[in-house]
Amino acid sequence: MIKQFNTVKQAIALSLGIFSFSSSAADVLTAEEVIGLQQVAQVQVSPSGDNVAFTRYVPRQLYKEENGAHWAELYLVDGKGVERPYITGQVTITNIQWSADGSLVYFLAKMGEDKHTALYRIPFNGGQAVKTLSLKGTDVADYALSHNGKQVALIAKPAKDSSVDELKKLGFMAEVYEEDLTTKQLFVLDLAVSDKPLTPVAWPIDDVVSAVQWSADDSQLLVKTQPTALIDDQYMKSQWHIVDANQQKIMTSFITEGKLGSAEFSYDGQYVAILGAQDKHDPALGRLYLAETKTGKISSWLPNHLGHVSDFEWKNKSNELYFISNINTDSIVGLLRPGSSDYRTVVKPGQLIASQLSLSDSDKTLVMRANNAKHPNEVYRIGSRDSSATRLSNSNPWLDNKRFAKQESISFTTSDGVDIGGVLIYPLNYKKGQRYPLIMSVHGGPESHDKDGWLTNYSRPGQLAAAQGYAVFYPNYRGSTGKGVDYSKLGQNDYAGKEFDDLVSFKDHLVDMGLVDAKRVGITGGSYGGYASAWAATKLTDHFAASVMFVGVTNQLSKFGTTDISNEMHLVHARSYPWEKWQWYLERSPIYWAGQSKTPLLIMHGKEDPRVHPAQSMELYRYMKVQGKAVRLVYYPGEGHGNRKAAAQYDYHLRLMRWMDHYLKQDASDLPSFELDHKAKLEAVKTQA
Repeated sequence: MIKQFNTVKQAIALSLGIFSFSSSAADVLTAEEVIGLQQVAQVQVSPSGDNVAFTRYVPRQLYKEENGAHWAELYLVDGKGVERPYITGQVTITNIQWSADGSLVYFLAKMGEDKHTALYRIPFNGGQAVKTLSLKGTDVADYALSHNGKQVALIAKPAKDSSVDELKKLGFMAEVYEEDLTTKQLFVLDLAVSDKPLTPVAWPIDDVVSAVQWSADDSQLLVKTQPTALIDDQYMKSQWHIVDANQQKIMTSFITEGKLGSAEFSYDGQYVAILGAQDKHDPALGRLYLAETKTGKISSWLPNHLGHVSDFEWKNKSNELYFISNINTDSIVGLLRPGSSDYRTVVKPGQLIASQLSLSDSDKTLVMRANNAKHPNEVYRIGSRDSSATRLSNSNPWLDNKRFAKQESISFTTSDGVDIGGVLIYPLNYKKGQRYPLIMSVHGGPESHDKDGWLTNYSRPGQLAAAQGYAVFYPNYRGSTGKGVDYSKLGQNDYAGKEFDDLVSFKDHLVDMGLVDAKRVGITGGSYGGYASAWAATKLTDHFAASVMFVGVTNQLSKFGTTDISNEMHLVHARSYPWEKWQWYLERSPIYWAGQSKTPLLIMHGKEDPRVHPAQSMELYRYMKVQGKAVRLVYYPGEGHGNRKAAAQYDYHLRLMRWMDHYLKQDASDLPSFELDHKAKLEAVKTQA
């Protein structure tokens, strides 16, 4: 059921209603509570700066709601933190934008009898959501409103031919791999309510369109394209262009190399800020560029910046740019001008972890999505005078009554002179001089890094494990981001080499601190972190007593041939091809070392994973099983490269923690039961209802 709220009087609190089956004290986090956490997904400040529209993720209720991804509800909050629910319940709201006059909030959704995602709007002052327009036979994938409020630019795939479904029913379902792809196109329409689905003519842009934005005077569009719909092309071959809105013609193209992120016109149209990579071998987005609209000239705006820029927002009254940069385990918000790489720090490190900016038309109100060690993502406003950050939304008020373990950043220098660090969560009731079991939670990428903010979720146990007597460590091994491009390249052409040797160095450091019991160390991680967990269970088996691998790499030879990002792997990780050194790739694969494994390994994987094929997990499982090793494989139907649905997340977490408890606390030698008693919990929920 979808609920739409038109006035403050109609506002009601939405309860998750998740029954907690944990026997833990009420003042510590439980698994059920973490699975049910609500988080702010998108923030958009009104033109006046007085209100913020935001979407909030709401997970499905365990043992109550049918399987599916989280809901996304629409709320507004004012400068005093008073929230107004606008559209809540079983609905998924995305891509929110304000009208130029602030009277309407636009969004994408499927509502009522919709078969395809359409563009909707809801009045700020109250009223029902109204479908603005939809496209015949296809979803609206993205949109951008013109500043004069008269037009909208849409991105969508062409409508599917009506014969496709008919032929499918007759058995004609052949799939031509990577060729039978559907491109996304650009459409520009008048912004008026339409009762019937439209069939507009796409603009004559040959390549796949993936993003669009208007210039301030609406005379031009920034359009991002890629050669094909392949994910590999999206990663490595995207390009930004300026398109004349009247002629529908590309006027300027910005020549960049490597990965490419967002772009935005300056207020006067003289410049475009672009988020990109340093070169085609740069593994991550994070370089900020300044481009000239007339000439197409592009230059690095923050050369040699020892951090990674993640978002930016131009001021509306001057050519100044706010930006977020992640530096080590912190984030900052800075402000800089064209012609200078010197910036003023608006939000200093240590306050919160920011991830999205939104600025009012008046420039008086800057808001962002951000989190800290005790709260997942919320809406924050930045003070105009003292740059203090004030939280406006409160998605999980019950967290204020929970106890949290001490959390801090640590760093040290390895024996070969590299500075490495990460985030440590102490056991909740930590006593100095006592040694504890450790769970090392390794991030993926490796072009990523863990920050000193909210770190607990279904696959990364954080505060949940700390409440159960574990130390938990999040390592930013060499090759991670947050320290500049050169540091993020340290793992290239060295799969599972010094980057994973760092994991042993981290373990030894925590043991030397007197915190960790060296014989009770477990490791877990997903994707590249899953690769690390598999490597730890095989090649580094002497150092780890238990391992849980999630959607991880086990065979670098077959991984290259079964992934959707083989070009990206070659350019920013391997820097070579498998056929150039077969034996080297084999020896950097966990399957090669399976025979020596002494570490019990739990393997879990989504059955529809396009990034790391599920067969990667099958390979290592079979290599270990045949040799009599302690191993178990769990597949999740309907899940891809990470579990998105609440039930699968909950099941995963229970298995993860049972595996760690079994081998790190109970010192067991046999496998724990493969069954989880979901039936009993289902019956308990039914009884409670």
